[in-house]
Amino acid sequence: MTGSKKRAADLAAHLFLTLLAVALTFPFLWMLLGAFKDNLEVVAMPPRLLPSSWNFDNFAEIEGYFPLYRFFANSALVAVATTLLQLAICTMAAYVFAKIAFKGRQGLFVLFLTTMMIPAQVTLVPLFILFSRTDLIDTYAGLILPGIFSAYGTFLLRQSIMTIPNELMEAAFIDGASYYRVFFSVIVPLVKPTLSALSIFAFMSSWDNFLWPLIAVNSKELMTLPLGLSKLQGQWSTEWNLLMAGNVVSFVPIFIVFLFAQRYFIKGITMTGIK
Repeated sequence: MTGSKKRAADLAAHLFLTLLAVALTFPFLWMLLGAFKDNLEVVAMPPRLLPSSWNFDNFAEIEGYFPLYRFFANSALVAVATTLLQLAICTMAAYVFAKIAFKGRQGLFVLFLTTMMIPAQVTLVPLFILFSRTDLIDTYAGLILPGIFSAYGTFLLRQSIMTIPNELMEAAFIDGASYYRVFFSVIVPLVKPTLSALSIFAFMSSWDNFLWPLIAVNSKELMTLPLGLSKLQGQWSTEWNLLMAGNVVSFVPIFIVFLFAQRYFIKGITMTGIK
């Protein structure tokens, strides 16, 4: 009787999770299929899931509103540069907080973590003033620099580095290795899963960032893809099929990054001890 009840409970749980997965996936499926419909068919009532005819011209029509490939290249450059710099800075900071003892380390780390409680919108005005006075507004550096620091990324990597036995570092020091050699030869190889997880978070955050590029960019040549997609939504009407096609284009890089890093993603989160 107990076994049958357990099987029934498992079946109910799997059924619930399946329905939940379908509900969460349906909006994305609707966007993907809507990218191949004409605008009238997207808003037709009753709605139809599959397009009556597959319209691949939607992706080409976006070029009439903004230079899609230029904005795509700008987003790719900013996202890749931001991700690489954030990984480097967060890994070095996490190494110091996790393995190098110095006076006031815990207090400084707590102060460091309090920055996570400050909403990003609060820092926009002082950040804009700082960048405008240093002539970094409307530059690639102005788009990249605000994203290279992450308190969450530092915390994530610190939790992972703390799981590395101190004996490994001590053995390296006995062999004559410096802190830099230990960092590159011992620490970095052992936290690759966590670095992969953080790279996904950092890339997604930078790729989808809309508010800061909206403030920091004036010229059309430096606009990123999220800014371009906003031009597809007009004041009086919106070409929903083109907007969905643009969102599909925007989704592809994130999907590729996750596809290559997925085998490290869960392992990286698990190593940090965060649930």
